[in-house]
Amino acid sequence: MESSAAIELAKHVLSTFAIILAFGSAFGLLAQRFKVPDVAIFLILGMLLGPEIAGLVNIAADSALNQIILIFGASYILFDGGASLRLKVLKEVWITIVILATIGVLITAGITAVAAYYVFSLPFIVALLLALTIASTDPATLVPVFRQVKIRDRVAQTVMSESAFNDATGAIATFAVLGIAMGQGGDFSVGAALWDLLKQAGIGILAGGILGYLASVLVAHETLGFFRNNTPVVTLMAVIGAYLGADGFQASGFMAVFVFGIMLGNKDAFGFKMDHADQEKMEDFVATTAFIMRMFIFILLGAQVDFSLMNKYLVGGVIVVTVFMLVARPVTVFLCALPDRRAKWDVKEMLFMCWTRETGVIPGALAGLLLGMGAPEAKLIASVTFLAILMTILIQATTTKWLAGKLGLLVE
Repeated sequence: MESSAAIELAKHVLSTFAIILAFGSAFGLLAQRFKVPDVAIFLILGMLLGPEIAGLVNIAADSALNQIILIFGASYILFDGGASLRLKVLKEVWITIVILATIGVLITAGITAVAAYYVFSLPFIVALLLALTIASTDPATLVPVFRQVKIRDRVAQTVMSESAFNDATGAIATFAVLGIAMGQGGDFSVGAALWDLLKQAGIGILAGGILGYLASVLVAHETLGFFRNNTPVVTLMAVIGAYLGADGFQASGFMAVFVFGIMLGNKDAFGFKMDHADQEKMEDFVATTAFIMRMFIFILLGAQVDFSLMNKYLVGGVIVVTVFMLVARPVTVFLCALPDRRAKWDVKEMLFMCWTRETGVIPGALAGLLLGMGAPEAKLIASVTFLAILMTILIQATTTKWLAGKLGLLVE
């Protein structure tokens, strides 16, 4: 009976994967054709395929399978985000990027946490956990948007670079606060949380940097590039190794995979040249794998939405997300960009950055992880995260070109 039950479970998982791949691929092409961010389509598709409507996709949030998909998917997408970051962008706007991606995340979270505290009457530490979950922006959404909408280069590069970097900050801060919210420690201490953030980030950067350099050697070194013909396999092994290696030292696996991506994506800067055909093969594999991970994460997240809870938290969630979009983000951008005298941002550029901050993959994955870990008010957090993803993508991403045109930032 155990063998039979195991086989039936395996068949169920395989059929679920087949459904996700089939519907996800079809609707992904539809999103591409109509130039709509695919993550929004996947979320809605997940809701339709989930147990409360069609019943075709039903994987519990606290299952080991769901956690594997979320951890690996989030890690690989962060790696892809890091690989898309170009170091040359930092020459002019690095101060703004660094401040937005670190202090900016905390400013956004602080303002949003105050709103959640009053709207939902939550303990402040739980309100902060909610705010940090949704505080980072989404490279998986922003990169495709800026491939379709051509705007002033330094603005697009800044927003994309911020989105690639702040995911790691948001993930680290979320888990640092989660430990406090779940009673692993005494009263909340800002100093202790910041020290933990710095420690996790530092070890994560070191682990990711070492593995990224080694991977660059193995795939692109003139004499030591033994795996130049197997770069896709190297990326898979290294992403898993970077995450687990950093996590084993109680550091941030998310930061490690992000830095690993930066190192491999900028290997030319370290003197490593890869054959053009091998480079294309690696880029195609990374793009395809990241697409599949987005598909699985968001369809599963949509399928796990509890409609009764969504209805219960709908009004409060919309209020919190509105404050998040229209108050927290503008305050963050102006506080972080104005001090950068080197970049000399004008008001139109900052207004555009205020509006362009889609929430997506990493917040969605974090919400799923919190559900699986039984975090305080995890269902409320997942509901608000879903609303934040849906509202920012459907409202902000779809109006990017219009706003850029109004502000005179479009280029030929």
